[in-house]
Parts: sequence; structure tokens; C-alpha cells
Amino acid sequence: MARLGMITFDTADPRPLAAWWAERLGGKIVHDMDGWFCMVQADAVPVALGFQKIADPTPGKNRVHLDLERSPGEERDAVVAEWTAAGATHLGTRGDENFAWDTFEDPAGNQFCISDTH
Repeated sequence: MARLGMITFDTADPRPLAAWWAERLGGKIVHDMDGWFCMVQADAVPVALGFQKIADPTPGKNRVHLDLERSPGEERDAVVAEWTAAGATHLGTRGDENFAWDTFEDPAGNQFCISDTH
């Protein structure tokens, strides 16, 4: 049986995007293959994140995205402020009073979400 080992992002410039995600998640780049492929590992993420160079990244919304959770006790506004100060673009808050999440884009335009703890 196969198991999930890595989630890979296509990007025009892997090294800076990998560094951005490593910093945001408290991880590090563990493999850098001359800048055409980088792998990030972080204790907060159960699988590696890969960043591979491609000449023409797919335009528009990515079809797969990361869903992160805020740590218990973290305030939504503080998380939004922290991620946007680091270079993410906040696209809005969605959901309802029972469960909500914020949608962002990373510096390369990949969408991801940070939700309430569930």
C-alpha cells in the first residue's frame, strides 16, 4: 500500500518559495538540487513539501492546497496579521460560527487555508 510522503508545488523559482514555507512552518530545506527542486521538512507538517521548477506554472487556482490549523488559543486576527506580514495575501474568511477558515496565497500565488482547530 502506498502512503503520502510529500506534497509538491510547481513553481518558477523553487528556492525562495521553499525558504518562505520553511520559515512559516518552523522547518528547513533538507534537499536542494541546484535550485530546480527543494524539499522542506517541518515538525508541524506530517509530510515533506516539495518545490519543483517548471517553465510554465499552471495559471489560476491550484487544484490541491494545504489546509493548516491555527494552534489552540491563537487568535484569528493575529494569525492573519502574521502571515500577511510575512508575504502571504489574505483572500478572505469563510465558513460560519461553528467552523471558519482563512484563505491565503503564498508569494507564488498558491492558495492555502488556515482554519480553526478541529
